[in-house]
Amino acid sequence: MPIDRDKAMAHEFPPGEGQYEEDDVILYHLGVGAGVPATDPGELEYTYEKNLKVLPSFPMVVNAGGGNIFGIPGVEFDPTQILHGEQDIEIHRPLPPRAKLESQSRIADIFDKGKAALLITENHVRDETGESLYTTRTSLFLRGEGGFGGPKGPGASNARPSRDPDGIVESTTLPQQTLLYRLCGDKSALHCDPEFAAKGGFDRPIIHGLCSYGIVCKAVVDGALGGDVTRVARYQARFSGVAFPGETYLTSYWLEAGRILVEARIKERDTDVISNACIFLAPVQQDTGR
Repeated sequence: MPIDRDKAMAHEFPPGEGQYEEDDVILYHLGVGAGVPATDPGELEYTYEKNLKVLPSFPMVVNAGGGNIFGIPGVEFDPTQILHGEQDIEIHRPLPPRAKLESQSRIADIFDKGKAALLITENHVRDETGESLYTTRTSLFLRGEGGFGGPKGPGASNARPSRDPDGIVESTTLPQQTLLYRLCGDKSALHCDPEFAAKGGFDRPIIHGLCSYGIVCKAVVDGALGGDVTRVARYQARFSGVAFPGETYLTSYWLEAGRILVEARIKERDTDVISNACIFLAPVQQDTGR
């Protein structure tokens, strides 16, 4: 049945709730490569309760009770044909090391890309006081569901400049990186079972796309922002390739007014893994003193 855009966008999800604490934050940070070297003061801020800070990409593994896209009126699709195309997260205030959460999801838009429909879901998350924490926007390609007559949507954004990057950060992953990251919640066999990965056309399990998203976020925060997670107001990225455990990410960044443009390649195979990425910067907080 063709996509019914109006019906889908009118769907109302029930509110959700969730929570996280310090151990969840630390596990996530280890899952995206934090803690090397283990005694480095900056790395300990990711991996030790004392002075614990939270990467802006962390909410992507938090179960805040967001809406389930399966069974939405006006949207029928083959679940085996879903492709996670892009991820966008907006940080409304610095993330605390623990929080109780309330959330509200919606279908933000559906675009007709010809051979696929592009479904954009949004989840706005508040803490238990009602103050906004973050908003996630997930873009999913529903292959085979295009041609329903909807708008095409905007083209690609955040194109990298033609000049040389202002910095390149090298991040080497562990051979067991996916086994660690899957403990954050995504236990798809694609990331641990060689036989399952082979059915998907890979000679071995691949790294989670959202793990790559976090690895690249940390690389820019550390390399361009001196480890200051509070400078990130928004982080957008497109998934343009796959990585395998043990490979090395080369994250290039370009500093511009109010933002940092980003792309990442795999060193061993010289292939893209994250492209059209951008970190939008929050204003620097001034210490007024007394």
